[in-house]
Amino acid sequence: MSQATDAFVWENQERFLDELKQFLKIPSISTLPEHRPDIDRAAEFCAASLRKAGLENVEIIPTGRHPLVYADWLHAPGKPTVLCYGHYDVQPPDPLEEWKTPPFEPSVRDGNLYARGSADDKGQMLMHIKAVETLFAVNGTLPVNVKFLIEGEEEVGGASIAKYVSANKDKLKADVGLVSDTALYAEGIPTLCIGLRGLVYFEVTAVGAGRDLHSGLYGGCAPNPVFGLIELLAKAKNEKGVIQVPGIYEDVEPPAAAELESWKKLPFNEIDFLEREVGACRLTGETDFSVLERIWARPTLEVHGIAGGFTGTGAKTVIPAKATAKVSFRLVPKQDPEKVIASFREWVRKNTPDGLQTDVTVLSASPAVVVNPDHPAIRTAAGAFSDILQQETVFIRSGGSIPIVGDFATHLGIPTVLMGFGLPDDGLHSPNEKFKIQNYYNGIMTVAHFLEQYGA
Repeated sequence: MSQATDAFVWENQERFLDELKQFLKIPSISTLPEHRPDIDRAAEFCAASLRKAGLENVEIIPTGRHPLVYADWLHAPGKPTVLCYGHYDVQPPDPLEEWKTPPFEPSVRDGNLYARGSADDKGQMLMHIKAVETLFAVNGTLPVNVKFLIEGEEEVGGASIAKYVSANKDKLKADVGLVSDTALYAEGIPTLCIGLRGLVYFEVTAVGAGRDLHSGLYGGCAPNPVFGLIELLAKAKNEKGVIQVPGIYEDVEPPAAAELESWKKLPFNEIDFLEREVGACRLTGETDFSVLERIWARPTLEVHGIAGGFTGTGAKTVIPAKATAKVSFRLVPKQDPEKVIASFREWVRKNTPDGLQTDVTVLSASPAVVVNPDHPAIRTAAGAFSDILQQETVFIRSGGSIPIVGDFATHLGIPTVLMGFGLPDDGLHSPNEKFKIQNYYNGIMTVAHFLEQYGA
């Protein structure tokens, strides 16, 4: 029936694209409280789309923050159950002046759809719903049982869905998860991600004086929290990019020799990566490891921002009383987030500059995940991917983190098929985020093929 499902996608491509554009017009920015009405609108859009596709038991589930959306169809006895996940929330679009077209007014240029959330993750999540709609339209039924769980907090840590999964194991019971929130290794190359790094995100606060001070009257004797955080965090890595927090590398397990060998066969060009993706004058980090090892299989520490004092136009000679830094660790398999948290807290305590008091707050924590490429669902997904793109599917890891994959493994005991259709230059979290329109249609067809073949 695959030819019939493919034909239905092509016959309805204009409608499918228009519905994605309507979704992208909703500025569902999860980190900004003023966008809560938009969060609710996006959840309603998801629920309506699931009903339209033919799903049953559709519900919008309130949480302590942003709602979850659930739906299912469980009328394929003896067939496996696939739990589809996606997120409807998006990152802030700043800086707005760098967008060529407004971030929430979808624009088509050169075969790409430009809008915030187009690739991460509204476009890719909607592919799942449209694949189910297609199968219902063509066959009147589904080849497998399906459940959908869609969240609105992925971009702010996913705390609500983590609690929900752990508390609803029976309701969410499935044979495999399906997530499309990753990318093809390169244009036209079917790619399954079998490994994700974990993430621990901290907020480090430094306090000096009881109030902001005049730098002329007190400079030279008063502690400066901004400079103190710079001093502190500069010690966290050496000049070769090696993290200096004790114990960080204790549990790091290197990739297997066969996996490393397969990475060498990928069409990776370091110069192209530097110029087209990174856009810097040189790459940094642990030079004893290849670039792919550094971004897929090594722990990292990054400082995302430091705030404090005066940053407005003109001059203000002030020593700030308080400063805050956003810091994260990416973790690899076998690393325990709790051990990393304890190690970092102790390291900050021992290395805080004189005159300052520091506090470390954990904003989110999730472990790394590796999936067995020989699992039947993974093999089936690889075949479906190859059917559509007419090339052999490659297996990679991702340096990013998708906490729900770890939650599915921990609480439901299932692996997750990470079947993404983004491209490395889609500009996730950046101005001018895009999603190739052809990949949107390819994704719908591939997901439909996967469900058909997995059910068979």
